[in-house]
Amino acid sequence: MAAQPVEIELTLTPRARVDAIDVAGKVRAEHGDALAGFPRAAWCSFHTTAGYLDQGLAARLAASGGPGSFLRTVHGLFPADGDYRHDRLAERRELSDAQRRVEPRNADSHLAFIVSGMKSCALYRNRPAEPVFLLELDGMNGAAARTRRTRVVGYHREEEVERVTIDVPVSRHPIDSVNLADPRVGVLDAAERMRERHDVEKGVVSIALTGGERDAGVTVNEFETLLMRHDLREVLEDPLRFLARQGRRMLAEPRAIAAKSWGYAKYDAVQLLNEVIDALGLSESAVERLIARLMAVPAARALRLKRAVRLLVAGAEPAVVRGTYQSPILIQWQPARRRARTLEISLTRFR
Repeated sequence: MAAQPVEIELTLTPRARVDAIDVAGKVRAEHGDALAGFPRAAWCSFHTTAGYLDQGLAARLAASGGPGSFLRTVHGLFPADGDYRHDRLAERRELSDAQRRVEPRNADSHLAFIVSGMKSCALYRNRPAEPVFLLELDGMNGAAARTRRTRVVGYHREEEVERVTIDVPVSRHPIDSVNLADPRVGVLDAAERMRERHDVEKGVVSIALTGGERDAGVTVNEFETLLMRHDLREVLEDPLRFLARQGRRMLAEPRAIAAKSWGYAKYDAVQLLNEVIDALGLSESAVERLIARLMAVPAARALRLKRAVRLLVAGAEPAVVRGTYQSPILIQWQPARRRARTLEISLTRFR
């Protein structure tokens, strides 16, 4: 009989604010070959500024020298000292005076996580000798290293046990975000009822846009009002202008770049894109196509927002697991025709 799925939780200490931590290596160091007999593994972070990449992208980065250049480029899109509303702690009504004294100013890291398509839970084919990196975007609070938790579940196969659809109301505004953890929305309640109905102890819940939904994405992050309603909204409305206002060395009218020839490569936005493409090992023609796409369409479409996210099912008392500040979030950058978006909620058991 095949071994039951194994669950391992780790505590990590970043070495710098932006860091790549080999979690697979730490598993081997602390738990030996505990994952060796399992062909698949789920890697899950419980933080809103630290996560995992798709395995295919991670492999391409490994082939080109590792995730360092990707991290630097993604984090470089959002300067740490920018004038973000999220970081105006005096405006954060949910914080006490004591919390304001220690709360990190980290809007840049939240935005980098969201637009880069990093995941809080990623499913990998298990290759025990290879590294699996947790990418950390906010590992320090001042001079103090933050403590991170991550969990890995080794398993043999996946079995989908139920799938339902749910309509989520959205506003009439073109750019909107909805906290899918809000009990009034009902997404997480529906997921937990599914888990209880099928008595799933180890697995994942997937929250995905249906095929007909356009101009929208989902992420897992902190649903903080100023971050979602101001900073993220400005990024989606006009990322180039947002970066210019945050101090990037760009034109006073960034949209004028679209009318330039290949000479616009001297501008920061294009240089940053080139760094990403170089890190992924793509060709110059791919760079040109990507830049043309960025300049030709609303920039929100060029961001790496996902159409699906996963939440882990695990624990000694099984439940749908998420970190203290983690919420699944629906984001749109064009209005929905029905004033609602349709999501598929599916439950998968690990065997």
